[in-house]
Amino acid sequence: MNDVLDAAATAACLPWPALTQELAAVLRDPSVQAPTRMVQALPAGGTLFLMPAFDETLAITKLITYTPGNIGTGRPTIQGDVVVLDGTTGQRVRVLDGPTVTARRTAAVSLLAAQHLVPQLRGPLLIVGAGVQGQSHLEAFAACWDLQEVWICSRSQHSAQRLATLARSLGLTARVVTDANAAMARCPLVVTCTPATEVVLRVPPRDDSFVAAVGAFTPRMQEIGPALCRHFAELGTVAVDTSDATHEAGDLLQAGLNVGAFPTLEDVVRGTVAPAQGPVLFKSCGWAGWDLAAARCAVRLASGPDSAPSVAA
Repeated sequence: MNDVLDAAATAACLPWPALTQELAAVLRDPSVQAPTRMVQALPAGGTLFLMPAFDETLAITKLITYTPGNIGTGRPTIQGDVVVLDGTTGQRVRVLDGPTVTARRTAAVSLLAAQHLVPQLRGPLLIVGAGVQGQSHLEAFAACWDLQEVWICSRSQHSAQRLATLARSLGLTARVVTDANAAMARCPLVVTCTPATEVVLRVPPRDDSFVAAVGAFTPRMQEIGPALCRHFAELGTVAVDTSDATHEAGDLLQAGLNVGAFPTLEDVVRGTVAPAQGPVLFKSCGWAGWDLAAARCAVRLASGPDSAPSVAA
C-alpha cells in the first residue's frame, strides 16, 4: 500500500464525523503532547511552520509553509506534509497532504466547538472568505449540523459563486452577499476564514450568535474588530482552541484582552467551565494536537472501522 497520500486520499481518510470524534478524544487523552511549534519567517515573505506532536503510539510532524504572496497566482498559500511515525518502532506509517489536513482539522475544530458551546443553535451559516477554509467549513457543517442555508461573503465574486454552487450540490440553499456585517443580523452561525489582512467583522452580533474566527493565527493578523472582541468578552463568551492562543490570537491580543483568562476547547469538552452565555466567539489559531488527531483518524480508518475511538464528540 502506498503510504504517501495525495489530497484526495488524505481527505478520504478524514471523514467529518470520525475526525471530529478523534479531536475530542485527543483532548481527553493525557498522553498527548504537542511542543511549541516553530515559526520561522522566510526571506521572500512566507512563513515556515514546524509542528510536532505525539501520544503513546504515534508521533507526527507537520512541515508546512504559508505564502501569502501566492494569493491570486494559482499557487496554494499553504503547502507541506504531515509525516506520521510509529512511536515505538520509529517506522514511517503515513505521509498525509498537509493543506488537506489543515483545512479539514480546522473546520472540524470549529464544528466541535459549536457542538459543545451552542448545540441547539439553528439558522443560516455565514461564511466570510470563500477559499479552502470556507469550503472545508461548509462541508463540515453540512455533514454534521442541522444546516439548511448558507450565506457567503468574499472579496472574490467568482470564489463566492463557486462555493455557493457547492453548497447547492450538498442540498443547501445558498446566497452570495456583499456585506458580511449586515448579514450577521440574519445569520446566527458565522465563520471567518479570510487571509486576515484586514478586519471583516465590526458590528455587534446577535445575542444568540456563534462566531468561529479561524483566519488570523499570528499576533499581527486580525479579522474581528477590537470593539467587537471586547463586546463578546464583556457581554457573552469567548473561548480559544488551546492555550497557545495567549500569544497567537491576533484578534484578541489587538483588542487588549487577557487571552489567558478565556477557557480552552479542552476545558469546554471536559465540562470544567460554565455553559456559554450570550453571543459566543470561538478563536482558533491551530495546534499540532489537531494534526495528531487527524493522523490518528487516518491510521484508525486504514486499520478498519472497528478501531474507531469510542469517545463521543
